[in-house]
Amino acid sequence: MKKHNALNNVGKLTALLCLLTLLFTPFVIINAGERGVLMKFGHVQEQILEEGIHLIIPIVNTVKKISVRIQKQERSTEAASKDLQNVFIDIALNWHIIPDKSNTVFQQIGDITTVIESIINPVIEEVVKSVIAQYTAEEVITKRANIKTELDQALKAKLGEYNIAFNDIFLVQIRFSDQFRAAVELKQIAAQEAKQAEFTALKAVKEAEAKVNLAKGEAEAQSLLRNILTPELIQRQAIDKWNGKLPLIMGKDNLTLGNVQELITSEGN
Repeated sequence: MKKHNALNNVGKLTALLCLLTLLFTPFVIINAGERGVLMKFGHVQEQILEEGIHLIIPIVNTVKKISVRIQKQERSTEAASKDLQNVFIDIALNWHIIPDKSNTVFQQIGDITTVIESIINPVIEEVVKSVIAQYTAEEVITKRANIKTELDQALKAKLGEYNIAFNDIFLVQIRFSDQFRAAVELKQIAAQEAKQAEFTALKAVKEAEAKVNLAKGEAEAQSLLRNILTPELIQRQAIDKWNGKLPLIMGKDNLTLGNVQELITSEGN
């Protein structure tokens, strides 16, 4: 009986020691898409904890988990164009913390929320204002692809200074002030009216040219006929068409025959 109790006591003691070991030798789990910033008495260490289970020393070590997944930051910003028009742009920016620099980012900036407030949003504002200022309001619309390319390059360089990787930017929507939209609409209407007037004028010119060319053609045809249709040719054509019957000519007082001798003489020639 005493032996059995002794064995139970040993088992309980062993379980207690295991529990104490677990309590005083804790572990941390770093999930997928995260990195662990290891700290020793609050000081950031160079070692970065990868995904998986890691044992740490209680009290001595603490771990701050940092997401290194792609983050999406949407931002509405206002900028002035080269011709001093207000441009309102809705932007979606994809970015992430460089995994191998997560400890540096946390040490110099802070967690994800602080990174967004202190770095991402201000950089978006600065870069967008700088790029849009190089284009007129009209070019902001017609050269959208160029603007995106310049934004890509500027954001990549600027965010890289803070160990943040730039993935892509999307110009979701571009808007202008009501006054500018009204001015553009009036300009379009005026341009359409000018084109219509130009078309009408061109049509009138073409019609006038057509009439002139037609008149010239008729005049040239008449002149050509006058030069070609000589009395001899007319007489020859009459003979060619004669069917052999003498025409009767009705005069005022009596009926006479045509000049048959003249026709015969002409045919002989």
